[in-house]
Amino acid sequence: MTKIPVSVGALAVLALLGACAHTGDIDETGGITASRSACPAVAVPSNTGDVTLFNPTTSRAASALDVVANITNLRDTCGDAGTDVTAAATFEVQARRLSPIGARDVVLPYFVTIVRGGDTVVAKRISHVTLHFNDGQLRTTATASGGAVIDRASATLPQDIQDKLQRKRKAKDADASIDPLSQPDVRAAVARVSFEVLVGFQLTAEQLQYNATR
Repeated sequence: MTKIPVSVGALAVLALLGACAHTGDIDETGGITASRSACPAVAVPSNTGDVTLFNPTTSRAASALDVVANITNLRDTCGDAGTDVTAAATFEVQARRLSPIGARDVVLPYFVTIVRGGDTVVAKRISHVTLHFNDGQLRTTATASGGAVIDRASATLPQDIQDKLQRKRKAKDADASIDPLSQPDVRAAVARVSFEVLVGFQLTAEQLQYNATR
């Protein structure tokens, strides 16, 4: 796993506040609260969740299709009780091939990237998953995983921002209808401590273009 240092600088506002949860919940007293977790959001970036191999590699004809694989059943676990936040992601790679003749192994590279603030990569690791086809088999599945260790201080909001998010609001309050995350200082602070774990195939430029334009 990769440990993310505290020294990473302030970043742009996070587009997906996946680490925030329960905003707008009504508690037992009738107050409205907003809370967040230090755990990162886990997702597959657009156009990186599947890969198509061709034979010959220069052809894009339907008859040249060799192997098609996709990432599915992405699951995440997170522990944030200690001084570090430990995040792990596991997923399946499902694949099918055009010809069932002969046993075959297909090795595909995939990445696990840690993003802070929605647009700044602070760590990236490339791994490989092996897909094994038995003779006569058209489809197969393999499992893979990745994760990171994030220093808890990097993922912790300043106390004044926590107070704004966690303050109970009642319907009669003047700011009852105002989402704390709509306030610029709160959004900026949340962005600085928000992380994402992104998982996808490590594609070539040609493969990315194929996924984006097919």
